[in-house]
Amino acid sequence: MNKIDTKRDPKEYNFLRGIFQWLTCRVVYGTYYRVACGMKITGRENVPKDRFFIVASNHVSAIDPFLVIDAIGRHVAYMAKQELFEKPIARFFLHNLGAFAVNREKLGVSTIKTAIGIKKTNWVLGLFPQGTREINGNMDNVSRGFAGLAKTLKCDILPVGIVGAIKQERKPFESHIKINIGKPIPYNEDTYEMINIWKQKITELTSGEINGKD
Repeated sequence: MNKIDTKRDPKEYNFLRGIFQWLTCRVVYGTYYRVACGMKITGRENVPKDRFFIVASNHVSAIDPFLVIDAIGRHVAYMAKQELFEKPIARFFLHNLGAFAVNREKLGVSTIKTAIGIKKTNWVLGLFPQGTREINGNMDNVSRGFAGLAKTLKCDILPVGIVGAIKQERKPFESHIKINIGKPIPYNEDTYEMINIWKQKITELTSGEINGKD
């Protein structure tokens, strides 16, 4: 297996890649899920328009990155587990969407350098603190790394709650997807406090209805 490159140059986050992401996430995915699943977005006024931040949502399905990008209306460079880049077609697609590979066990120097580079662009950084999909809202495996990145990059964390996107529950014209955007969480030196605030915000934004059922 070829080694997966985990470093991206900030020059790669250019106009053409932004157009590709916009067409994929907002035109294709956004339009489909608005029509087929009645997707509703709340809290868009909470999205910073003119500064860098980390968008961190709960993780319930493979389509989460597309939904979040469409919801917040900003270009997002997602951190994705390096295993997703092993197949050439998936690697090509993810690469052109602006995602970059990371080692889930430990954030390497290349990951941090890539994040610092992205901060110099008009893109923001996206990740899933739970690390893997948690359809039951489990918060036991939340990684401390996202708060550490916020501290290093001196940026806020935007919490986003995804409801009704679980694959088994997504039935065209029957299910209802909700994307609830909270107010930014200011970074501080206490990463544990940032993590606890994020957990609380996600619980509030999903209201205990991860599967979209009241």
